[in-house]
Amino acid sequence: MNKKTTPTRADSFSGHLDAANHVRGQSIYVDDLPEYAGTLYGRAFPSPVAHGRIRRLSLGAAEQLEGVVRIFTARDVPGENQVGNIVPDEPLLAEREVHYLGQPMALIVADSMEAAEQAAELIQVDIEELPAITDAREAFRRGQLLAGSRKFEMGDVEAAFAQCEHVFEGTAHTGGQEHVYLEPQGAYAVPREGKVFIHSSTQGPTQVQRAAARVLGLSMNQVEVDVARIGGGFGGKEDQASAWGAMAALAAHLLNKPVKYILSRHEDLLMTGKRHPYDSDYRIGLDENLNILAYEATFYQNGGAAADLSPAVLERTLFHATNSYYVPNARLTAHCCKTNIAPSTAFRGFGGPQGMFVIEAAIHHAARMLEVAPMEIQEKNLLRDGQVFPYGQVVRESEARPCWIENIERNDIRGLQKEVRRYNAENRLSKRGLHLMPVCFGISFTNTMMNHARALVHVYSDGSVGISTGAVEMGQGANTKMVQVAAREFGLRLGQVRIETTNTTRVANTSPSAASATSDLNGKALQNACGQIRQRLIQLIRQELRLYGSEEVQLLDNAVFVNGQRQDMEWKGLIQLAFTRRINLSAKGHYATPKISFDKEKEKGHPFAYHVFGAAALLCTVDCLRGIYTIDAVHIVHDFGSSMNVGVDLGQVEGGLAQGIGWMTMENLQHSTEGRLLSQTLSNYKIPDIYSVPKAVSVHFLGSEGSDFAIYKSKTTGEPPLMYGIGAYFALYDAILAFNPEAPLLYHAPMTPERVLGLLYG
Repeated sequence: MNKKTTPTRADSFSGHLDAANHVRGQSIYVDDLPEYAGTLYGRAFPSPVAHGRIRRLSLGAAEQLEGVVRIFTARDVPGENQVGNIVPDEPLLAEREVHYLGQPMALIVADSMEAAEQAAELIQVDIEELPAITDAREAFRRGQLLAGSRKFEMGDVEAAFAQCEHVFEGTAHTGGQEHVYLEPQGAYAVPREGKVFIHSSTQGPTQVQRAAARVLGLSMNQVEVDVARIGGGFGGKEDQASAWGAMAALAAHLLNKPVKYILSRHEDLLMTGKRHPYDSDYRIGLDENLNILAYEATFYQNGGAAADLSPAVLERTLFHATNSYYVPNARLTAHCCKTNIAPSTAFRGFGGPQGMFVIEAAIHHAARMLEVAPMEIQEKNLLRDGQVFPYGQVVRESEARPCWIENIERNDIRGLQKEVRRYNAENRLSKRGLHLMPVCFGISFTNTMMNHARALVHVYSDGSVGISTGAVEMGQGANTKMVQVAAREFGLRLGQVRIETTNTTRVANTSPSAASATSDLNGKALQNACGQIRQRLIQLIRQELRLYGSEEVQLLDNAVFVNGQRQDMEWKGLIQLAFTRRINLSAKGHYATPKISFDKEKEKGHPFAYHVFGAAALLCTVDCLRGIYTIDAVHIVHDFGSSMNVGVDLGQVEGGLAQGIGWMTMENLQHSTEGRLLSQTLSNYKIPDIYSVPKAVSVHFLGSEGSDFAIYKSKTTGEPPLMYGIGAYFALYDAILAFNPEAPLLYHAPMTPERVLGLLYG
């Protein structure tokens, strides 16, 4: 009767559950929702200058336009005119001054988007224009800071520099980066009995809920935010979605009408924040054996006109300023500078890439001066177990060297080096470059209190399962992984589990889907909730089958197994039995990452649950006559741990790589000295397309065990792969040096074709 079988488990799926709907165009986003009768449409009136005092805002002609229902200004806000999160320095609608071009000054609400747009053309504003600052170093010289400066220090830096055989110093710059998510920012707010319901395109539903409640003067339980999925975020919708949600909620609440505000692409490019540009200084010291003895870096972060997430981004820059290397003596200083551009915000990597670029530039500088390959210095200084990061956390399981060595051996990097040298010797106007880029990225919110999550699980009486978590699906496969967790915990097929929208009423006080922590935090909370129900079911099974010993009871393959033998009790019958016995088939799970902490007074602690490691080899070819180039191949060895979804994880690595290469080579955000964004359309702001991505990409899964702090030991893949793209800059630089060994010393990203030409003939 109890035949011995090998049970199957729902943990071998390799794909994306939303893929079919995406391909068919059936996935629902905010602008796809059926509209309620009487829906109105919003549009913000943006500041035409980057800095100035508002003398007069004339709304008369716009208010008289047919179709215009009402125009809101700061004086109409019933609560607090404030959406600043970390620092309360960002008004929803400008009051007496404007601080960046595009800052919302008024909210037009009309019965059509056309009427709202026409009304915006009729608004007249008189502004006393003030000088604008767009450069972070200039802002620092003038004492314009958004938050306090930070410093991480380890060892005796000056004494170590005095002992160095070689010391090099220089400057580095990384530019901003536009998110270019497929779905622009937007929200749809609907008044309901005693509350406001907001459909929002946000990575942080609770952030939108909190901001809207603050603006409306309501308690958070009077605002409900719901997110089915968003069409990409990359960090740009972590905090910055709050303003648009609050605007829609403000109009809906005061007019008692549904209000939708979906930004046009032009509005989104003009009015929203980007990745932080950084200017940096570095000094690096090595001994005669190429060991890094001392490193000093100062970062000038361009935070824009308001703090937004800049203090947290700045902090993560410091955490990642030494990348994958052991630096026994380090001094790392960062300044959060206030300028007159749109408030800079989160972007995949969250400050880490900016810090990593600088130490890679310092190593490249040293290698050039010492006439050795950069990889000789890199490999010499890779992290080992037991070494310490400048912020005090001890390296427990460093996969830096295994990733590096496996990449060199698997992809014959030494042979590639010889091939590059041969090619360069044989070709006068075409040169190749090869660079290795190691990555070490910490996983957790660096603000310890944000590392927690909850999940709600219902097992219905027919055996189907419904789950709700705080994870927001934005294309990264979070929903797929959550369904996998529930199916695995109950031993079901994926199709038996349904994931609900992310909703602040079902799951409250969520941290944003960010910091590469979404699957770990929400997956473990979900695992906890499923575990509660499973334990109740196992207790029922023991009673029903009269098991009183140490028998192993498992739920697998839609059935009950005892000591590996399948029983006659199937999942559906078990649930029906539990229901008749009045057993609770619902649970709320909670998870808080253990063993993490950080003391900001001492700037020491253990802020990360674990680290993700990897190494990429990037090969490029430069046309030395025209300055154009191709990325020929990228070979990656990545520390996935024990991947729970190979397809999703592979997609994340490939996408992150392309985005990183774009940032390093072609995405060139430019502002005029007056604060005007010059690259404000997709015709003059270039992002990677099918013709510019690498011709070949290989990704090898390092056979590491993974971390207990990762869900099923499956390490996260959200942010770390973007940093592989940094290697493209240095591969191109090495190709340039093969043509012009006297090329200027310049670490100024992105490496556009124009910059390549300047270096080739500089």
